[in-house]
Amino acid sequence: MQPMALDLSTCDELLTTTRAVRKRLDLERDVPPEVILDCIRISQQAPTGSNTQGWRWLVVTDADERRALAELYRRAAGDYLSAGATQAQASGNEQTARVLDSAVYLAENLERVPVHVIPCIKGRLPEGTPSAMAAGFFGSIFPAVWSFQLALRARGLGSVITTLHLAHEAEAAERLGIPSDVTQCALLPVAYTVGDRFKPAERRPPEHITYWNRWKGERP
Repeated sequence: MQPMALDLSTCDELLTTTRAVRKRLDLERDVPPEVILDCIRISQQAPTGSNTQGWRWLVVTDADERRALAELYRRAAGDYLSAGATQAQASGNEQTARVLDSAVYLAENLERVPVHVIPCIKGRLPEGTPSAMAAGFFGSIFPAVWSFQLALRARGLGSVITTLHLAHEAEAAERLGIPSDVTQCALLPVAYTVGDRFKPAERRPPEHITYWNRWKGERP
């Protein structure tokens, strides 16, 4: 069988340079609704468990609602991000320190990001749900989330998966009219990026994290 006629270099660049974007989100440029809908349309081709297609997307552009979500986000972030940034700096882990610094920046500026996208899935997991069921439940939404992010990147937009506002999910649901039988899975700040050049992050070689047939212990 012949491989698909895809430009592998372009595909690989898209996959390796779709970064978690925070500081380089353009806070001044509007995002047309049709661009968001195009990316959601692409995300609908992602696989879901039992083909349930339970994805739901709440797109928040109203300034007051974005401000309310940012307040919930900051309430959850609190000392968590500051402590993490301090610890990363003390340990000398420069990459993690940069990530946490950008996370603090996002928390301080979240309401200024022009679009907040909340991916949701129909249904709720009862307390004490077995891990296998939980994996299937969230595994039915996050492939679509990643497809959405890739589609954004291909159109010059950036995003990042955040989950801090979920500490106050019920308040967000009440504010935004989300039904009680729908689960919020994340909040993605979405905007055009400042510049379009992104590079792959430093990662360990795949040989260090891959095991064949049997787990053989952690590698340095």
